[in-house]
Amino acid sequence: MTPRPPSSDSDPKKSAKKAAKSVKKAAEKAVTKKAAAKKEAPAAKKAAAKKVAAKKVTAKKAVTRKAPAKKVPAQPEPLVPAVSPTVDAHDRERLLSATHHDPHGVLGAHPVPGGIAFRVFKPYALSVTVVAGTLRAELHDDGDGFFTGLVPLREVPAYRLLVTYEGSVQETEDAYRFLPALGDLDLHLIGEGRHEQLWTALGAEPMTHQGVTGTRFTVWAPNARGVSLAGTFNFWDGTGYPMRSLGATGVWELFVPGIGEGELYKFEITRQDGSKTLRADPLARRTEVPPNTSSIVHASRHEWHDEAWLERRADIPAHEGPFSVYEVHLASWRPGLTYRQLAEQLPAYVKDLGFTHVELMPVAEHPFGGSWGYQVTGFYAPTARLGTPDDFKYLVDAFHQAGIGVLMDWVPAHFPRDDWALAEFDGRPLYEHEDPLRSAHPDWGTLEFDFGRREVRNFLVANAVYWCEEFHIDGLRVDAVASMLYLDYSREPGQWLPNEHGGRENLDAVAFLQEMNATVYRRVPGVVTIAEESTAWDGVTRATHHIGPGGFGGLGFGLKWNMGWMHDSLGYVQHEPVHRKYHHHEMTFSMVYAYSENYVLPISHDEVVHGKRSLVSKMPGDWWQQRATHRAYLGFMWAHPGKQLLFMGQEFAQGAEWSEAHGPDWWLLDPAYGAEADHRGVRDLVRDLNIVYRHTPALWQRDTTPDGFQWIVGDAADDNVFAFLRLDADGTPLLSVSNFSPVVRHDYRLGVPDDIPAWHETLNTDVGKYGGGDLINPDVIKPEATAWHGRPASVTLTLPPLATVWLRPE
Repeated sequence: MTPRPPSSDSDPKKSAKKAAKSVKKAAEKAVTKKAAAKKEAPAAKKAAAKKVAAKKVTAKKAVTRKAPAKKVPAQPEPLVPAVSPTVDAHDRERLLSATHHDPHGVLGAHPVPGGIAFRVFKPYALSVTVVAGTLRAELHDDGDGFFTGLVPLREVPAYRLLVTYEGSVQETEDAYRFLPALGDLDLHLIGEGRHEQLWTALGAEPMTHQGVTGTRFTVWAPNARGVSLAGTFNFWDGTGYPMRSLGATGVWELFVPGIGEGELYKFEITRQDGSKTLRADPLARRTEVPPNTSSIVHASRHEWHDEAWLERRADIPAHEGPFSVYEVHLASWRPGLTYRQLAEQLPAYVKDLGFTHVELMPVAEHPFGGSWGYQVTGFYAPTARLGTPDDFKYLVDAFHQAGIGVLMDWVPAHFPRDDWALAEFDGRPLYEHEDPLRSAHPDWGTLEFDFGRREVRNFLVANAVYWCEEFHIDGLRVDAVASMLYLDYSREPGQWLPNEHGGRENLDAVAFLQEMNATVYRRVPGVVTIAEESTAWDGVTRATHHIGPGGFGGLGFGLKWNMGWMHDSLGYVQHEPVHRKYHHHEMTFSMVYAYSENYVLPISHDEVVHGKRSLVSKMPGDWWQQRATHRAYLGFMWAHPGKQLLFMGQEFAQGAEWSEAHGPDWWLLDPAYGAEADHRGVRDLVRDLNIVYRHTPALWQRDTTPDGFQWIVGDAADDNVFAFLRLDADGTPLLSVSNFSPVVRHDYRLGVPDDIPAWHETLNTDVGKYGGGDLINPDVIKPEATAWHGRPASVTLTLPPLATVWLRPE
């Protein structure tokens, strides 16, 4: 704030003395005027009384004659003794120890007998002067930063404070003259745990309040004895910025005038034992770049240009439309790029490959980069490593303008134990469960949220809404759902307690997930939620109001990761071809439960790290066989019921595991590299898979209904062959045939529907440009009236080795 001295005198001490003299003169003048006014009052009252009496007599003279009224002598005004404005010892001690729940009730300007009492708490100040129009009143220095004074005024004036420090004079508003900047409805909804836009009520909100610009700071800390605000504006000493408690909600509030965007801040919380802890804002919309941990006051300036995308987003439900996903770790896709720089490259790359959506690994702020974002400390702030929140909005906007949907990994299961973040936030377990058996996550060394506490549930439900409404996110992939659903997840007997029914289900987590899904789908049309859930929990994608066999309503997700398909199919292709016939069921078992949920088929980051090897490196054989199997597997995956997800680097058969330090091996696509054509060929296949997929409703329209799939042959284990039909809503088929043996199968006969007069090959993963042997079926294929595989007609095909072939009606 720019200092504004009371005069042109450059010496602050002289300025303060001059201000004091003018205040003294003004005060003396005011007292003299008041005394003169009191002297004149009786005479004026007497004259006024005579005038009124005369008027009354004249008016009533014609009616009746009355005896003149007796004169009542005027009573002098009672003298009220002035009250000392000094802060009493109890309030003083509580303010100094940062344990006062209502500093506004003490500090500021208050009418008292004898005038207006001004009380200011400014540690390190040399003097404080109240400025109200032409009035200047220097307050008395009571020590310890307290300045008080009694000014003979009838009402609290509009005033400012002139604060003199060593070497500077600052003119400022008094933060303790303002009413609460948070409304009763907000407080009611917070208390009920139903504030669906919680970020508008808690955190740091720049605003104009009572005609003054500044920032409202609010935080939920029900166990705190006191909360103060610390930041760059007070040299990180919160002593002079105590916040007030707003009733029983546990919310503390302070409007600070003159503070705006870009200021760093934290909350200084006094625990029950009197100790203090400095905490980042749980609802901060912006943070410092890690390893720094301060919150930053933020107001968005981004103007969206994705109206067309949002208007059509809800036209087709996700499970009934094309949905192929490119999973990205933003910080390492092209290391060193910011959100805005990524916006210039990534949407164009994803669009060129034909993916319908991109999935971003967690974007919310996290202290340790090696966690990939899965241990979150700033649930409402995009990581500052790549730019500001508006920069991230710019990236999402760019995706939408390119016709790409944006999914985001969301982590409501747990949070790290950092002592500046959520762990024992106000001195006691608050966001985590009070029971250590329920709070400590056994696998990750983190803390689990207390889903049974309404304020914590509200914090998370509103957070899901926040990303969808404020950042236009099109879907949330919810991480680690299984760890939330089961009380005994990764726990040994004796390390967990059953629920009220004696079961192992976490009923609080179930209720939270149902509420989150119902709220997001109600508020944000066209959004989709996706569960990473690895068990056979009943009804993950069933509506919350539909009760299943287990007695639970559905969890309400739109889609669920098919972890069983991923595990089984990767297990199959990792076997040598000669052994695959003994594992044939691993590729067919998924169809037993394919319609129990709405599935996504994920080949995610988890499958290409920690010694698991990249996708192409999982395949046995030489380099040619590895790439061929890789391509055949992708063809099988894109044809299988369910949506597809592929992690970055796997689209061009990167041989090394992914590392967040350097990202994908883009050099493999450098034309100067000798094997560049091998990797470019796989990428070309992915592009063509997506193109054909988008334009073939049979591959996505009936993903979640059994009438969209028919086996042609699912038991050709000795041949390593899988053949099936996909059908769209009109019954138009696509025939997918995969040969996972390294031998060519000439004239391979397959039964087909007899109502299709001819077929043509629409995709073949062995095409030469993909790096294959170019063994194709170039001609139109007409069925013969030879019954086969239980069908009245059949066709004969050439099946390339380690390849998938798609055929459509001619």
